[in-house]
Amino acid sequence: MLTSNKRVDQEEEQLETTLRPLNFAEYVGQEKVKNNLKILIEAAKKRGETIEHVLLFGSPGLGKTTLSHIIAREMGAGIKSTSGPAIERVADLGSIITNLNDGDILFVDEIHRLSKVVEEVLYPAMEDGVLDIIVGKGPSARTIQLELPKFTLIGATTRLGMLSAPLRNRFGVIYRLEFYSEDEIAQIVKRSSRILKAEIDEGGCREIARRSRHTPRIANRLLKRVRDLAQIREQKVIDRKIAREALDMLEIDELGLEPADRELLSIMIKKFAGGPVGVQTLAAAFSEEPQTIEEVYEPFLMKKGFLERTPRGRMVTRRAYEHLNLDYPETDKIFD
Repeated sequence: MLTSNKRVDQEEEQLETTLRPLNFAEYVGQEKVKNNLKILIEAAKKRGETIEHVLLFGSPGLGKTTLSHIIAREMGAGIKSTSGPAIERVADLGSIITNLNDGDILFVDEIHRLSKVVEEVLYPAMEDGVLDIIVGKGPSARTIQLELPKFTLIGATTRLGMLSAPLRNRFGVIYRLEFYSEDEIAQIVKRSSRILKAEIDEGGCREIARRSRHTPRIANRLLKRVRDLAQIREQKVIDRKIAREALDMLEIDELGLEPADRELLSIMIKKFAGGPVGVQTLAAAFSEEPQTIEEVYEPFLMKKGFLERTPRGRMVTRRAYEHLNLDYPETDKIFD
């Protein structure tokens, strides 16, 4: 059974990879970031140099990893992918960097989770192209400098504020990825449906786009679940009706809120009178990590106007009460 589940997970991961755009022409949205990257890449290629180190930040699922692979492909470079938590020791970083070739790209996801020791060793590697290694211990310890191939570091993070200033300042360019519009998500759904060989009409496409939290990764996930129901019902074309039925079964409402979103808002209203409430207290009541609330739930709920941050804590807005069919308190809430 475990082997079967593992095979399914691998197939899902492989399918997710095939849905990723391969170049800027296929990549929908983030127009400002794309245009700036095109200039950066073209100029570097004309000079025969590697591009400057790039930092991408934004909510999960907006395309940071995809953009990194497109940059590597446009530069004609190899790419090595890893993550901040995976680089536990300096030796791990050294092993990765010394195995790069000239012009290669090192992509580090969740770069804000690098340890301090690893981060400090990364500074000279980014600036001077050298790796400082300490050999021995105590009074006899000495430092050896290894020359590194010319490489570009692309860091991705959902928490820009958690990056130290010295690390952040060593990136030549920093781009923020924004949430996508409904029209952009609809284009992504159409492209993905062609790859999945799942015929979809405009109504079905719009229904999925509307409930996808303005996030491509979620849109692709919902499309696959809608496709499953259409296949079971032997419906050749995914229309608005079948899409709505599938998404209702997943308990995703018309604005894209999932059960966990509604539960979070309900807890704030019923246990904390709508706020203000601190994220640590809210995390304990919600049985979730504060980081998850800040990275996964808050950005979307704030974008939809259901949640506000104040100096005293998080507060639920009138719109959230109305969406949950709850009476908004008559007493005015004070926002400092």
